[in-house]
Amino acid sequence: MQTELFSPDPDGSQCEALALNEDSLQIWRDAFDTDCATTLMDQLLADIPWRQEYLWIGGQKRAVPRLQCWMGDRGSHYGYSGMRLRPEPWQDAVQQIRSRVESLCSQQFNSVLLNLYRDGQDSVSWHADDEAELGLWPVIASVSLGAERQFQFKPKTPASRCSHRFVLPAGSLLLMGEGIRDRWLHQLPKVKDLKEPRMILAFRRIVGSTANSEAASHPDG
Repeated sequence: MQTELFSPDPDGSQCEALALNEDSLQIWRDAFDTDCATTLMDQLLADIPWRQEYLWIGGQKRAVPRLQCWMGDRGSHYGYSGMRLRPEPWQDAVQQIRSRVESLCSQQFNSVLLNLYRDGQDSVSWHADDEAELGLWPVIASVSLGAERQFQFKPKTPASRCSHRFVLPAGSLLLMGEGIRDRWLHQLPKVKDLKEPRMILAFRRIVGSTANSEAASHPDG
C-alpha cells in the first residue's frame, strides 16, 4: 500500500452551491490541492488500464471520443449504448481518492468511471446518467484533473439550449445530487486548439445485481 497522497481531513475544502434554476450543484474547488492534483493526474495517466471503446452508430463502428476505465467492487457491472463494462479492481490511488470524496460528500460509492479526454477534440455529448443500474435517485461525484474545461448543463425540455456553464478547476469535486438527472442534461463539449489532457473520475453507486440487465441509452458521438 502506497503512502497517503493527501491529507484525509475533509475540513480543508469548503463547499459552494452552483445554481441550476431551482436546483443546485455542490462544488469543492480545492478538494485536492494543486500539487496533489498534478501528482494524481500523472500517476493515473501512467497506471490506469485505459480502453478505447467503440459504438455502432447508423450501422458504422465509431470510436468513443475519449478513453475510459470502469473500476469498482466485484459485480458492479455497468452499461450504456450497448456496451457492457466489467469493473477493473480498485487501484490504491483511486481508492484514496474515493475515500476523500466520500468524506467530503457524506456519500458512499462502489464504482467509478474514469474518463480521459486526451485533448480538446475528445468530448462527451448531452446525457443524463439515467442508466437503470444507478437506481431511482443517483448521486454522482466527479473529480476533475488536468486542463480546465467548460462543463455545460441544459434543462430536459424540447429544443432547450445550454443555459449554464461552469469551469471546473483541477482538483475540484462536483456533486450532482438526487433529482438532477431527472431535470437536466450535461456535456463536456469539444474545445478548439486545446492540446492538454483532462481527466474526470465520476464516482457512482451501482444498485443491485446488474449482470443480466439491458444497457440503457446514452447519447454520444
